[in-house]
Amino acid sequence: MSQESHKISTSAQEIVFDHVVKMYPNSATPAVDDLSLTVPAGEICVLLGPSGSGKTTALMMVNRLAEPTGGDIRIGGRSIRDLDPIQLRRSIGYVIQQTGLFPHLSIAANIATVPKVLGWDRKRTKDRVAELLDLVGLPVAEYGSRYPTQLSGGQRQRVGIARALAADPPVMLMDEPFGALDPITREHVQDEFLALHERIRKTVIFVSHDIDEAVKMGDRVAILREGGRLAQYDPPRTLLKKPADEFVARFLGADRGLKRLSLVRLSDLELTPAPDTGGGELPGLPGDATLRSALSLMVAEGADAVRVTGDGGAVLGTASMDAVRKAGAA
Repeated sequence: MSQESHKISTSAQEIVFDHVVKMYPNSATPAVDDLSLTVPAGEICVLLGPSGSGKTTALMMVNRLAEPTGGDIRIGGRSIRDLDPIQLRRSIGYVIQQTGLFPHLSIAANIATVPKVLGWDRKRTKDRVAELLDLVGLPVAEYGSRYPTQLSGGQRQRVGIARALAADPPVMLMDEPFGALDPITREHVQDEFLALHERIRKTVIFVSHDIDEAVKMGDRVAILREGGRLAQYDPPRTLLKKPADEFVARFLGADRGLKRLSLVRLSDLELTPAPDTGGGELPGLPGDATLRSALSLMVAEGADAVRVTGDGGAVLGTASMDAVRKAGAA
């Protein structure tokens, strides 16, 4: 096979799992069993499920760190079996929970690792490192010469994402990438990644054990049962509103109605005009706050509505508890 035939486009690529099976030696049951799903190009698919459901195994089969026992996985219409494993891995971004940064290398050198392996010249590599550090909010002049131990957990995770993007891969694999972060930092890095994804539009497979994270991050969520069988694969809104069966409903929890409120922003509502006072006596939230945040604030403050603000603090209107309830039930 020619070197040219091994290449994968850097544009986002559809990923197809086609009746994929993974059996490990000395195991009586599959780790992944007859998994079929399609991740559209440029979307984030979150793999979710209990321990032993094969989430990480499914992820690792995409870059052949685990070889499928049966079935096939295709990236952009091409079987991974037809691609050289080393070149395949170099063409896929990979982000893990502990970032995997090399402690003895500077931040700039960490990001430059794959471009150097691919034979990029010094200027191209240097420009790419600067571009990516700027993209993740860590300017090269300030952070490029630092070492991983000199960064916070959230900063290290951003460097890990930048390194995964270094060769402009069509696909990113993310295995519980934010799981080691504290809740506040985790939410901030999640928001940063979603904003970044709006710009780069890679195809992402994201393993998580956290339902709230899956609902927030995923364009689609695949829930796997123990033994690696697919229970349901849908956008978060569909998943929360129409669980496929009792297993899915129990896994999502009795508060799945509240989780649905996190999918809608206050700015999505038809707001009630603010009173002449501007609604100043009401608790306020920006328009990009979720209905779940609005409901929580109303309960905490003993209010029956919130004041919704836009850019510069301008009052857009008010959202009542009844409006929030109706929107969540829609």
